[in-house]
Amino acid sequence: MQLVTYLKEEQPQLAILVNGVLYDTDSLHPDLPVSMNMFLNYWDDVAPVAKAAEQRIKDGSGRTAFGTPFTDAIIMAPVPHPSSCRDGYAFRQHVAAARRNRKVDMIPEFDQYPIFYFTNHNSIQGPGDIICMPDHFKKLDFELEVAIVISKSGRNIKAEEADDYIAGLMIMNDMSARTLQMEEMLLNLGPAKGKDFSTVIGPTLVTLDELEQYEVPCKEGHTGKAWNLTMKCWVNGVQVSEGNVSDMDWTFAEIIERASYGVNLYAGDIIGSGTVGTGCFLELNGTGKLNDPGYQEQWLQEGDVVEMEVDGLGKLSNTIVKEESDFSILALKKITS
Repeated sequence: MQLVTYLKEEQPQLAILVNGVLYDTDSLHPDLPVSMNMFLNYWDDVAPVAKAAEQRIKDGSGRTAFGTPFTDAIIMAPVPHPSSCRDGYAFRQHVAAARRNRKVDMIPEFDQYPIFYFTNHNSIQGPGDIICMPDHFKKLDFELEVAIVISKSGRNIKAEEADDYIAGLMIMNDMSARTLQMEEMLLNLGPAKGKDFSTVIGPTLVTLDELEQYEVPCKEGHTGKAWNLTMKCWVNGVQVSEGNVSDMDWTFAEIIERASYGVNLYAGDIIGSGTVGTGCFLELNGTGKLNDPGYQEQWLQEGDVVEMEVDGLGKLSNTIVKEESDFSILALKKITS
């Protein structure tokens, strides 16, 4: 299934996307929740009901529910209010390239365990405008990723069982304000203000059964599902990035195993993959400058349109918009002698 949240009468409405048309869940069956959060909390009970309703639409059997064309709807984040959002660091190619560009060796710990950080789950958004403050425009960047959503609560989940806790996949754009990020990470506390203003997901949540045709073996020595899904990003119609979900070294199952150690995961928790190789300007600029000292850096600007597409997951489009404010927290930095 492809699950979508859209704005209906000023309220979020959960729908199933079939052949370009949105069918409200509550119009398909009285037992189906109208919100994604409720759907996820009762996943094992309602997902089969929704799947059967989807099949009836495809078969043309029974009463056909009224649908809304996807292109006419205001699409929101598939999970508008996630219970948490973690972002991983799963693509070795991205990590190695970024370190090479800084002229430092590849960190051996990358191959020993998967890591993640928490980002602001209240700044999750879907397609549309990304509102940025002045400091965000100091090296504003996209990050091409995919993400999963947890479908049931669990604790101390082993990697061998972890795929059963995944509702589905979606595109994720981990927006980054690099000047803020690099300044605060000098204090070794991880990204905060450089990341917390916007994380984009969508446009649909695609369930794992829909992606079975794309499944491939994961990397040797690892455990969990992997998918052959091409990932691309364009800025103002110019392609700037391409990778593949199968390039993930650490699987989502392994990230879930670490994330759930001694901790409860809940339905609605989001976990990102981390950036695919070539999947951000920080890496692309570093590689360009390494190969050509005269290389001109590129960063996102006001009015830029960022489009991400992943096989089977759809296309996610956002426009960079400047907030009407001149307030700068970088200007508040205290200068010491």
